[in-house]
Amino acid sequence: MIERIDLLDGLEILDPVWIPLPDGTRVAARIILPARSAQIPAPAVLEYLPYRRSDGTYRRDAVRHPYIAAHGIAAVRVDMRGSGDSDGILSDEYLPTEQIDACAVIAWIADQPWCTGNVGMFGISWGGFNALQVAALRPPALKAIITVCSTDDRYADDVHYMGGCLLAVDMLPWASIMLAYNCRPADPQVVGPQWRESWLTRIEETPRYSEIWLDHQRRDAYWQQGSVCEDFSQIACPVYAVGGWADGYTNAVFRLLAGLTSPRKGLVGPWAHTYPEAGVPGPAIGFQDEAIRWWKHWLAGEPTGIMDEPMLTTYIQEPVRPASWYPERPGRWVADVHWPSAASGQQDWFLSGQGLTDTSREAELIVIGTDLRHGADAGMWCSYAVPGDYPPDQRGEDGRSVTFDGPVCDQPYDVLGFPVVKLRLAANQSSALVAVRLCDVAPDGASLLVSRGVLNLTHRHDHASVIPLEAGEFIAVEVILNAVGHTLLSGHRWRLALAPSYWPHVWPSARIVTLTLDTGGCMLRLPTREPQNTDNRAGQFGPAAGTPKVGITDLRLDSRQRYERYDQVRQQWELHDENDHGAFTRQDGLTYDHRSADRYYIQIDDPLSARSVCEHDIRIGRGDWQTRIETWSELRCDAEYFYLDNRITAYEGDQVVSRRAHHYRVRRDGI
Repeated sequence: MIERIDLLDGLEILDPVWIPLPDGTRVAARIILPARSAQIPAPAVLEYLPYRRSDGTYRRDAVRHPYIAAHGIAAVRVDMRGSGDSDGILSDEYLPTEQIDACAVIAWIADQPWCTGNVGMFGISWGGFNALQVAALRPPALKAIITVCSTDDRYADDVHYMGGCLLAVDMLPWASIMLAYNCRPADPQVVGPQWRESWLTRIEETPRYSEIWLDHQRRDAYWQQGSVCEDFSQIACPVYAVGGWADGYTNAVFRLLAGLTSPRKGLVGPWAHTYPEAGVPGPAIGFQDEAIRWWKHWLAGEPTGIMDEPMLTTYIQEPVRPASWYPERPGRWVADVHWPSAASGQQDWFLSGQGLTDTSREAELIVIGTDLRHGADAGMWCSYAVPGDYPPDQRGEDGRSVTFDGPVCDQPYDVLGFPVVKLRLAANQSSALVAVRLCDVAPDGASLLVSRGVLNLTHRHDHASVIPLEAGEFIAVEVILNAVGHTLLSGHRWRLALAPSYWPHVWPSARIVTLTLDTGGCMLRLPTREPQNTDNRAGQFGPAAGTPKVGITDLRLDSRQRYERYDQVRQQWELHDENDHGAFTRQDGLTYDHRSADRYYIQIDDPLSARSVCEHDIRIGRGDWQTRIETWSELRCDAEYFYLDNRITAYEGDQVVSRRAHHYRVRRDGI
């Protein structure tokens, strides 16, 4: 059955629409058609996600999809296989099955009488990932994509591993979110009485993603699949790549522009993991209009002028007082005709006992000991613009590191791109890591984190192999820090900080590590940028669009508590991150309620005491139909193994209908 609801200016919502896949599986869709699409076919754009169109993304879809349809483009939102009201099991992220299904959905859309046959694909995060992955398969009807907050490299820049280190702050928390998400039931009003059977089957058959990810601690074929950087030439359609400096995925924008040969554009603002029209930190921009210009050009052949503009537009941030949240970041927009840019240069700083110097000095040996509290002020790897996400003042972190300060800047200048740090190190253990932070130090001493990077030293040659260290043997390594767009102002200085741990950002080495730095040849290379004439035209975006009424009543607003505890007697440090994601009721009476907590523990003299625990409580119901999912996940270790425990409890009303417990052990592979 298709429910038809008239919307503004003659737009029409079709929901649910069942799209058949070649193997007989059905996926559920919402389609918003432009006015008169029955008489005049329109191009279409697809957003293809596992986050449930009926509740998970219901609010944000109502901002974006009607806007697209109001500009003459059909907007299609599909629950992928195993999610929402669709059939099947969601067995993992970014599987070939997911991409093949998307190609079938695109072909189905192109074949509809209301479609011209030209289809685009867009999305943020997971939807940005699969837009790139599907583009690499070249379905004939796919003419262009917009990818927001995504990555071209699933191993190098995602929630699992960074620099060959286990990303503790995100890997288990994200796996636990997906565990809870995958256990949510379909809506009985949509799928009928079989909802219960499909719900229990999902709980029974959906694997724990954390187990899969820990089975692949190196960059092997598992991660290469779905990483479009393996062969950029596979993507032939135009790509618009978008990111934000507070997001975890911005590096990919610069790699995509440099690696692709198809028509392409890039945009990087100050934002966290959000669409730019809702961008925080601000300024938010009218990105919906920018997207319409893109779609009109590539799907309808209309001359919007978007491809006459510079390839890359970025927001260069200026220093701000360090804080765990900002409503807005000061800065300015700049534009580069191409990337890599002719405006790019480099500035080299050499490491020495005197700090950062512009000429190399006589080599010295500097010992870098471990303080397992280093990382306490790291903030989140990927910010969702929630208070508490951003790294606060780094002076505490700097005191737990070895630091190198540069001279006070006498003339402001910009850096844009990837800072690179070259080091010569020896470790006292066979496995070790190095964490590198780049900070902007204000005249009053406040230390603002600008960029960072980590490297598992057993991955010093590549991330596909593990080569143990020889105690005391010096090795040369290169740490590529996250891309940055920043102005160093007069009176400020750079600070480079080095440490052998960064908990809970990354999982600590199995033993206490002491690094020795041989400063000979060690350097920081900054990518500088000169002003360009094109900068005068940068950032001429319209205002961010308002939020339309979406038929939702908030029952409880979002809130968060993020706090540390330190027991000086037990010498145990804890970080608690407790989130109330709020509750709301839809027009039809469906209620959605979600709370979660992530907690991290370590004793400051014992890296094997590292432990993370994640909990979720999700309640979905309507009238007499009430469901609840509780999940609990824990990751801990010893010197040889990681240990994973996952528990799931499902309720219908007050009755437990499923209870599952899973215990898993996997050997540490150089981590």
